[in-house]
Amino acid sequence: MQQADLANGNRAVSAAVIGNVLEWYDFAVYAFVAGIIAKKFFPQTDEVTALLSAFLAYGLGFVARPLGGIVIGRLGDTQGFSAGGEWGGSTTFIVEWAPKGRRGWYGSFQQTSVVAGLLLGSGVAALFNTVLTQGQMSDWGWRVPFLLGGILGPVGLYMRRTITETPAYKSAVRATSDTTRERGLGLSARAFGFTIVWTVCFYVLLNYMPTYTQKYLQLSPSAALWANTIGLCVLLVCIPFMGRLSDRLGRKPLLIACCVAFVILPYPVFNYLLSGIGYGELVAVQILFAVLISMFSGPGPAAIAEIFPTRSRSTWMTSGYALAVALFGGFAPFISVWLIDRFQSPTAHVWYLVAAAVVSLLVILSLRETAHEDLR
Repeated sequence: MQQADLANGNRAVSAAVIGNVLEWYDFAVYAFVAGIIAKKFFPQTDEVTALLSAFLAYGLGFVARPLGGIVIGRLGDTQGFSAGGEWGGSTTFIVEWAPKGRRGWYGSFQQTSVVAGLLLGSGVAALFNTVLTQGQMSDWGWRVPFLLGGILGPVGLYMRRTITETPAYKSAVRATSDTTRERGLGLSARAFGFTIVWTVCFYVLLNYMPTYTQKYLQLSPSAALWANTIGLCVLLVCIPFMGRLSDRLGRKPLLIACCVAFVILPYPVFNYLLSGIGYGELVAVQILFAVLISMFSGPGPAAIAEIFPTRSRSTWMTSGYALAVALFGGFAPFISVWLIDRFQSPTAHVWYLVAAAVVSLLVILSLRETAHEDLR
C-alpha cells in the first residue's frame, strides 16, 4: 500500500470508528436504564413483566436491521461506503483499507468502536446514577444521556461524508460479480451462524449484566454500572491486541478458544457470582468475560469479511450478520429475563450462551483459515 493510500486509510478508518461509537451509544444507554424505563412506561404490571416489556421494545429496535442491512449493504456494493454506512458497510470498509497482513488489526477497530459506544453509554449512565439520587434519576436524569446522543450524532454523519472509497472496492467495482444468488445465500448463512455467539455474548454479558447484578447480587445501579464499565474498559484494550494476534496465529484458534470457553464456563461462573461474592470478585468476573469476548471480537470483523468476495461483501455479510443480531442479540436481554422467570432459576439464561457457543463453534470449524490469504 502506497504512503498516500495508507494516510487515506488511517483517516477513513478513524471516521468509520467515530461514526460507530456514536451509533451504538444510544442502544447502550437504553439497555443501561432499562430498569427505569420499565417502571416509567409499564407501571401497571409486575416487575418481571415490566422488564420483559422494556427489553422487548429494545429487541424490536433490531428487527428492521436485516431488511435495512440488505438495502444499505447493496448500496454499499454499488455506490460505496458513504451510502452503506452501517455495521456491514463499515466493517467492509475498514478491512478493505487494511495493509497486507494487518486485516485483523485494522478490523478490530470496528469492534473497538462498538465497545467504545457501549463504554460511553455505561460510563455516562454510571456517572448520572452516582451524582443524582435515585428519585432524580427516575424523574428526569434518565433522559439526559439520550439528549447527549442526539447532540453528538451529526458529528459521525459529517465524518463519514468526507471520506473516499477503498482501493479494493475501486478495483472490484469494475469487475463482474461472480457471486450467484445461491452462493451468496450460502455465504450469508455462514455469516449468520458465525455471528450468533458473538452477538449473544455481547448483549447478555455487557448490556443485560448491570440489570442482572442489580437484581440478583443486590447492587445499587451505580455499583452495577461501574463494574460493567470496568469490564468494558478491559474489553476495549484487549480487542486490538487479539486482532493483531490473529494476523500472526490465524483467526480460527482465537475464535474456537472463545466458543469452547463459553460452552464450559458460563454455568460455574454464574453459580460463583450467586454464592455471595464481594464486589472485587464481580469485577474480576466481568474482566474475565471481557477477555473471552475480545478473543472473538478482535479477529471477528476480519474473519467474517474474509468469507465473502469483495464485489458483494457488503450485501451478503450485512444480511447474515444483521439477521443474527436481530434474532439472537437484540432480544438476548428479553430471552434472558424470560428464561430466568420461566425456570425460576437465576442461572437459566446461561444455557442460551452455551447453545449459541455450540452453534457458532460448528460453523467456525467448517471455515478455512483466511488470515494469510489475499482478499478475493
